[in-house]
Amino acid sequence: MPIRDSSFLLCFVWITMAQLLAQEEKEKTTALKDLLSRIDLDELMKKDEPPLEFPETLEGFEYAFNEHGQLRHINTGEPFVFNYKEDLHRWNQKRYEALGEIITKYVYELLEKDCNLKKEILPVDATEGEPKSFIYMSEDALTNPEKIMVLIQGSGVVRAGQWARRLIINEDLNSGTQIPFINRAKEEGYGVIVLNPNENSLEVEKVPDPAKKPSPDASDEPAEKRERKEERESKKKKDFYEKYRNPQKEREMEHIPIRENSTPEEHTVYVWDQFISKSLAKNIFIVAHSYGGLSFVNLKRKKKKVWKDIRMIQREAEVKNRVRLVAMTDSVHNVWHQEANKPIQDWLREHCCNWVSSSEPLDTLVDPMLNDCPRVSADKQRKCILNIVCLQCAASLS
Repeated sequence: MPIRDSSFLLCFVWITMAQLLAQEEKEKTTALKDLLSRIDLDELMKKDEPPLEFPETLEGFEYAFNEHGQLRHINTGEPFVFNYKEDLHRWNQKRYEALGEIITKYVYELLEKDCNLKKEILPVDATEGEPKSFIYMSEDALTNPEKIMVLIQGSGVVRAGQWARRLIINEDLNSGTQIPFINRAKEEGYGVIVLNPNENSLEVEKVPDPAKKPSPDASDEPAEKRERKEERESKKKKDFYEKYRNPQKEREMEHIPIRENSTPEEHTVYVWDQFISKSLAKNIFIVAHSYGGLSFVNLKRKKKKVWKDIRMIQREAEVKNRVRLVAMTDSVHNVWHQEANKPIQDWLREHCCNWVSSSEPLDTLVDPMLNDCPRVSADKQRKCILNIVCLQCAASLS
């Protein structure tokens, strides 16, 4: 057989085999689709998600804080269990968040009853119907002639009086709240102001606008036919997706910003102007965690567009003259991004110290990433020793 004919024959055989294999693959795919279409997804999804309805009290969750400030199950004495229902991460997360909201209210009660702090509503001239926030202050916060301690938390879900919700739930109140700072400060003769930088808006359920119509579809196909086709082709897929990813429709919420307190930075500036700067204390000490450090540095930041703002110029002078020490912990401030000029950077190096997570012994100098303020090790027990470290430093300068 000539080579040319042999090549043609081999090519023909190869094409024929490819067609057969393609046909076989198509038949397998068709069979699989047919099989999937006959599967009862309701039967398949045995573990349907329970309702997103949770208790409104610690007792309802069957948890309580023991004498050591640890969250424990009332009956078993065991720590909090996140994976309460196996393979239902979203439900477990929602349960955790519901518990967190209860703990926030619990910490508020401790601030008022145990620490004897009073709530101050923001804005100070708020009308009856507008969204409001608040901070906590000791009775002598504005009248203490010598010194006040200002506590600024980081970002996230934590509210006034908290450093970290995770530590409150998994460790204890002393590790995750500001209560040890507050008590120690009051013992040392400080007035106390507790900021609430993450309470930025009022959350309300969004009301659908009946006048708002869905955007027209670009397709020329009749809407009724298109809807039937979509339902026929994707019903099983949509049902499965809804059950697995979003088993329950949640209420659509909107956030109404709180005037002059809509961000942590705005809140910090507002509290400085309305309360801290009006206090009689000659010496102000700041304890700022994570994003709280950034919010503090923002007090001193100057952009060209605000040089004409007399209040901004006065604020920087006040900070430099009255703030004796800023004890930061894992601060995320950045003097370059925040456009802090050289005088501000020099002031930060002299008056600030940033305790950072490190395996080095406590107070060991850590090479700074930015040339603004010393960074030292907070050791492995960072959360347990924060109050001792910061308050000892403040006391040494008072």
